[in-house]
Amino acid sequence: MASEGGLSLPARVLLRAVLNIALVWFLATYFYAYFEITGGLAAYIIVGSLLTLMNIFVRPLLEIFTLPLKLFATILAIIIVNGVFVQLTTYIVDNMQENLVTLNIHGKLWGWIVVATILGVGNWIIKAMLNGK
Repeated sequence: MASEGGLSLPARVLLRAVLNIALVWFLATYFYAYFEITGGLAAYIIVGSLLTLMNIFVRPLLEIFTLPLKLFATILAIIIVNGVFVQLTTYIVDNMQENLVTLNIHGKLWGWIVVATILGVGNWIIKAMLNGK
């Protein structure tokens, strides 16, 4: 049975192992200051094969276990980006005439987090509505 790319599952696993073996050789050859391996070709094959098996069996479990951390990091990054966006907006407004417009964010860090989050979610909703999604 052929899968994506026209290769069967055993052929894909074998190709992945060969590429991992080549990657181990590449690291040992060109990044020897950081990656040292002894044992010659057999060592490359063992470590490359082990990496292949770890990617097949262990990585999916680690992806599941670290999902909450990834979600937290993503949300934190979005809040930081939105906070910088709000900061730039307040900077621009601060350089305008006071009788035209003023903008202040109150509540210290928590105020910035609340405002950045609400503006981010609000703009996401607006974008989704305008794109019809």
